[in-house]
Amino acid sequence: MRRSDFFLPTSKDTPADAEIASHQLMLRAGLVRQSSAGIYSWLPMGLRVLRKIEAIVRAEQDASGALELLMPTIQSADLWRKSGRYDDYGKEMLRIGDRHDREMLYGPTNEELITDIVAGDIHSYRDLPKNLYHIQWKFRDEVRPRFGVMRGREFLMKDAYSFDLDEAASRRSYNKMFVAYLRTFAAMGLKAVPMRADTGPIGGDLSHEFLILAETGESAVYCDKALLDLAPPVAGSFSYDDDLQSVIDNWTGFYTATDDMHDAAACPVPTNALVEARGIEVGHIFNFGTKYSKPMGAKVQGPDGSDIFLQMGSYGIGVSRLVGAIIESSHDDAGIIWPKEVAPFQFGLINLKVGDEKCDALCAAIYATAQSKNIDILYDDRDERAGAKFADMNLIGVPWQITVGPRGLEQGFVELTERKTGNKQEVWPDMVKDFILTYGD
Repeated sequence: MRRSDFFLPTSKDTPADAEIASHQLMLRAGLVRQSSAGIYSWLPMGLRVLRKIEAIVRAEQDASGALELLMPTIQSADLWRKSGRYDDYGKEMLRIGDRHDREMLYGPTNEELITDIVAGDIHSYRDLPKNLYHIQWKFRDEVRPRFGVMRGREFLMKDAYSFDLDEAASRRSYNKMFVAYLRTFAAMGLKAVPMRADTGPIGGDLSHEFLILAETGESAVYCDKALLDLAPPVAGSFSYDDDLQSVIDNWTGFYTATDDMHDAAACPVPTNALVEARGIEVGHIFNFGTKYSKPMGAKVQGPDGSDIFLQMGSYGIGVSRLVGAIIESSHDDAGIIWPKEVAPFQFGLINLKVGDEKCDALCAAIYATAQSKNIDILYDDRDERAGAKFADMNLIGVPWQITVGPRGLEQGFVELTERKTGNKQEVWPDMVKDFILTYGD
């Protein structure tokens, strides 16, 4: 993408109403613009990141055997009355009425709707297990939306729902999602750590949160430092029925996810192995048995002909929230530092002297090389000051910057800079092309 053709409204000024780094940088780097309180438009740069995160989430859900569908954002109030949650949910639920005076709501979550779908179409134990997911915009009317997309009112969410015949099978589905989540965040270049959590209004007796550690995290957490070096379990190397429980136990050296219980003294991890940090929640999984299936009539005929209410679990990932969380955990004074897995562009190409025949020709060749491999590259071809170009590239945080200028070309080199470390190398132009061609292999 040529910068002259792209819509990227960057700013060097920090917005006065943006309190945390991710909110400030998402506005300054032209990722989002606020539409109303807690509601944002995603501009082209931000949407590129959002779609890359979404693609990773979708790939890992598909690999786990979950099946994608798409449910509506507007739901009937009758479904929520059937489950008993309509009056309990509170003012976060946006309640609306249609022209026929039917009571509707903008869905904050989808347990009721997915259970209604399954209750109507799955009737035999032979049709189980099933895990259905979608990636959809949701709305919760936060009383004080703040911190940009980290605590907005409208947000993009992946939620999956498992349906099983008995508790053992349901725990197996839970274990499978647990591993899928570890793999999902690792595929984004993130170190997300799980901890046992309160089930809250969702219900059930088993729950884990997944957190990215960042200095500005919402909650204080205490964990075994060994967790920070663990790689995700390799699928197929264990049984989801048995061996995974020990994997979960090894991974979850946390005390709790409830703020008033974050007590280092109560953590079972030895003090010399304890790491105190702050975490940002980016995923949450629950196993809640028949909490929704019983009131909503989701049952099947079992092997002996008797009716059995389905065992259920739900599994959420905050897709849009992840954009802010990643920035909170990976930035510096100059701007964002994207992990390459979710970066909007992998390379930023800077032409220091637009109009110079040699600079233009080499930039065109490097740009074409990247395009030939379908590697995302942003070519700053503007007739703009060098300082402004460098500042913008650092602000938007692409992993690698390629700088082409007349002085370097006189000596036969271009400059290659890694955004994360700031390391600069003077390399031959053909070496840059080779690096691009082999990037990601």
